[in-house]
Amino acid sequence: MSLEQITDPKMQTGENPLWHPAEKKLYFTDIPTGRLFRYDPASDQTEEIYAGDIVGGFTFQADGALLLFMERGRIALWRDGDLTTLVDEIPAERESRFNDVIADPQGRVFCGTMPSPSAGGRLYRLDRDLSLVPLVENVQISNGMGFTRDYKQFYYTESLAHKIYLFDYDHATGALANQRLWRDFSAEAGVPDGMTVDSEGGIWSARWDGHGVFRYSPQGEFLQKIEIPAKKVSSLCFGGDDLLDLYITTALDGGTKAEEGQGAGALFRQRVDVAGVPEFYSRINH
Repeated sequence: MSLEQITDPKMQTGENPLWHPAEKKLYFTDIPTGRLFRYDPASDQTEEIYAGDIVGGFTFQADGALLLFMERGRIALWRDGDLTTLVDEIPAERESRFNDVIADPQGRVFCGTMPSPSAGGRLYRLDRDLSLVPLVENVQISNGMGFTRDYKQFYYTESLAHKIYLFDYDHATGALANQRLWRDFSAEAGVPDGMTVDSEGGIWSARWDGHGVFRYSPQGEFLQKIEIPAKKVSSLCFGGDDLLDLYITTALDGGTKAEEGQGAGALFRQRVDVAGVPEFYSRINH
């Protein structure tokens, strides 16, 4: 199956595509415009479900709500149009916002922030009791994350450093240790952005300014590229009943369509040969 453009190219920065296995629908956000969308492949319809403050990332709660990670370190629950604030702000993030997030097997959430005029970005862990644990400081754009298939290690993208790192990950406590370089992309075009891990342990990395998504082996060997006509490819996830549909978000980011490529700001879908794995639900108490 060839690459499909699913939505009109209207998003400034499409991000955080996330497949809901129970609903069989895809959720995604347009960060700068503060909008959340839900796409139903059965009807081929996309609806806007939220418009308000910026949402940099989100997870699905096990109880059916969406857990939104927003500006100034705000964390809120969205359910059927109602928004409930759980964390009003993080003082260190008053000039920043959350960017990419991922739930872990225990329902905690790893959540990164953008750099601000006065400080670098950070990576936090939101524990189930709503406590926030700073993990990594002075980050040049905290971005895509994922787990190795044995859940013993954790991938972490630092975009402007052009690197993906690997940490040892403690399943029981959520602790990260032994940070080391997994792959350096500085000699390649574009910037590593969102990522996901497939059922064979392959790493799929979206390439901002790179016109594509790239698959690598767990050892960092390049395996394949899916060409995307849009220049700024921001994130990706697996969806569909068999998790063989790769959904890909892109950005217009204030540029023109001539500059940023056909479909810049649209959601794309590509059928692939290797399945993804289900993402975890967050289980944050509230």
